Amino acid sequence: MTPPVPRRIARVRPLAPAQSPHIAQSQLPEQFFVANDAKDFGGTAGRTWTVVESPFPGSRANAASNHRQGWEPGAQVSEDSFTFLAPSVPANVLGMAHNTGQAGRDLPAQAFHKAATSVIGPGEAIELPAGIGLVEPEAELAVVVGRTAKNLTLDNARTAVLGNTIANDVTARRLQRTDELWLSAKSQDTFTPAGPWIVTGLDHADLPVGVVHNGTELPAASTADLGWKVDEILVYLTSFMTLHPGDLVLTGFPAASAGIQPGDTVTCRVGGIGELSNPVTAAT
Repeated sequence: MTPPVPRRIARVRPLAPAQSPHIAQSQLPEQFFVANDAKDFGGTAGRTWTVVESPFPGSRANAASNHRQGWEPGAQVSEDSFTFLAPSVPANVLGMAHNTGQAGRDLPAQAFHKAATSVIGPGEAIELPAGIGLVEPEAELAVVVGRTAKNLTLDNARTAVLGNTIANDVTARRLQRTDELWLSAKSQDTFTPAGPWIVTGLDHADLPVGVVHNGTELPAASTADLGWKVDEILVYLTSFMTLHPGDLVLTGFPAASAGIQPGDTVTCRVGGIGELSNPVTAAT
């Protein structure tokens, strides 16, 4: 059987806002979902997207804004007419601790929580509070949950996956050492950049993962180096909690990192998905 051609789905905001107040469904900024089936992400076809309905049915946080001229389902929109947002508005953001190689697999599976308020999109600034100490980025393959899921099995875990995106699990190392739950180390505002889009049907068994720091590519690794694999992670998480459409599950960071500071630029790369870039600034 021929594997399906990966499809990209993105959550975006038009650069030109709605002109009529009655068009907006609320005071919240607009959000729409667009899709692209082009194999060449950087080519002309890869930069022209089709407006689609929300891929998260039943999720109010991920509902698309009311249709308007030029932004109805089926309409074609150019990449220069919108801004990419984080690919979803998650209720839960979860990561896997010590999930590298056999050493990680020899330990019991263990997850940590990241606040949903830590999520930002491509191009948004990672803000570092004064005196926080060493902060490092971690490029990770992330799962975007597509349906409500509880008690998944290895046989049906993939049915809960809409697709995959890139996440940057920004971590304050000093706080990680002093906070047993890692909450303050990983849930700071802006500490979970995600995007730029979701790729469906991706074979994520052996994808290169790495960080580019100020233009310098750091030693990369592969998703094959993860101790616990995607399906196993989903089975583990849903054994004790319910995942919801739009939730993000970060799978682990097997590559090299470097400390960041205001003025830096961090780019996270995952093969088959692309790049996620964010500037670093001082928190105000």
